[in-house]
Amino acid sequence: MGLSGLARAAAPGLSLSGKFVQGGYAVGRTAPRAMIDLDGLVLTTASADGWFVIGFDRDAPPTSVLTVTTPDGSAVDERAIALGDFDIQRIDGLPPEQVSPTDPALLERLAAENTRKVAGFASQADIEGFREGFILPVVGARRSARFGGQRILNGEPRRPHYGVDLAVPVGTPVRSPASAIVAFAETGLHFEGGLLLLDHGQGLVTAYLHLSKTLVSPGTYVRRGDEVALTGKEGRATGPHLCWRMKWRGRNMDPSLLVGAGPLLG
Repeated sequence: MGLSGLARAAAPGLSLSGKFVQGGYAVGRTAPRAMIDLDGLVLTTASADGWFVIGFDRDAPPTSVLTVTTPDGSAVDERAIALGDFDIQRIDGLPPEQVSPTDPALLERLAAENTRKVAGFASQADIEGFREGFILPVVGARRSARFGGQRILNGEPRRPHYGVDLAVPVGTPVRSPASAIVAFAETGLHFEGGLLLLDHGQGLVTAYLHLSKTLVSPGTYVRRGDEVALTGKEGRATGPHLCWRMKWRGRNMDPSLLVGAGPLLG
């Protein structure tokens, strides 16, 4: 059902485009600072000129409901969300502590690392980098693993792989795929090795894992194409590659779906 069939009161104008699939996204425009509700769970606010971004989780249900509210009224847009095409990924030969840690000191370290990472993913920068056409973060890469595949590590079923793996040599420059604020930058993490988080606006955060070096600091503004890190094989990795991830307010998304022409640039 489209917007016109569900609009109530003096419904604000709403335009919306994107990839309506599990792991996908949508960019929209409506009244400035309108309140945005997605599936009754996530609330965000449109920018001063009315732009907003939303994300659909890897396990999103078949229907998603967007509600836009302004002082003049509200509008509802219901969209079908297509099923993603996910594979099974088997990885063997990992050290046991990289799969199911049991050491108390390591568990304490992991809890502290997770607290810092959660804070980084919670960033909500007031910028509109999400409106730009994303570029790939590395040049000349081979995709070695797709987004969303079920992972079996050392024979044990684990949670899905929430990234896109890009095979490149150690030391390959990593570029910001779009304008962003650096939300997190650390090396030496147990699972991720070097980890960089970039907020492209309104909590749309891309992540870069297994880095050998980060080149930017939290709070720095970067533009599309700026070099922000160097690839590596740190943390839980069996070889040199970049694991590229994306989240929006806790929802795991496929970053490769944003590569190409920017949506709603008019």
